[in-house]
Amino acid sequence: MTTDNCLISIDKLTKTYQMGKVEVNALRGIDLCVAPGEFIAIIGASGSGKSTLMNIMGCLDKPTTGKYIFKGQDVSQFNDNKLAEMRGKSLGFVFQDFNLLRRSSALANVELPLIYSGTRHRHKRALEALERVGLAKRAHHKPTEMSGGEQQRVAIARALINNPSLILADEPTGNLDSKTSYDIIDFFRKLNDEGITIIMVTHEMDIAQQAKRIIRLMDGKIVTDEPVKHEHPDGEKK
Repeated sequence: MTTDNCLISIDKLTKTYQMGKVEVNALRGIDLCVAPGEFIAIIGASGSGKSTLMNIMGCLDKPTTGKYIFKGQDVSQFNDNKLAEMRGKSLGFVFQDFNLLRRSSALANVELPLIYSGTRHRHKRALEALERVGLAKRAHHKPTEMSGGEQQRVAIARALINNPSLILADEPTGNLDSKTSYDIIDFFRKLNDEGITIIMVTHEMDIAQQAKRIIRLMDGKIVTDEPVKHEHPDGEKK
């Protein structure tokens, strides 16, 4: 696949952290192309570099060397203001711990990105986002009055509020029971069917198998990158 067909193109990406007198090489020359509309799971043991890679793709961190091209722009050269602008306009984030304001309503939580961007008609758009995840009737409830699955759906609604082309999900089912986890993954798959690109970090292989492509990291390098063969109703794997 040529870089012209990539939503994300990563070339020889490295990330080195200085821990006192010790250098930690979190990423060691990553090459990656993510096409529009993909649903990718990134897996690997603790310390493999998957969270570091996610943070760089989410414009939350910068690489030490190498290039990160997103939608044709060399993000690796952006300053902090440009990175913040990219996060606000093109990216949606979903985290393991939901990252919701506990004393604010679901509606207020979903509105937050719009407040930061100065967008008008915030209530209407936030209600529409909650409707999309099936929580319009819970709009005025606080996270403390919701189940874990409902809180994660509020977080997904917040991620969708600016119509992102990419959603980055970091262990989105890590704090959920098995049934709720699959409900959340089913929702991700529906969003992906609508054309949203999704990149998900997970340590659970059964969750990773619900994506369309699995990338395995080890010691800061990609060791496998394979499509997922899903079982069809007729029993054939495709």
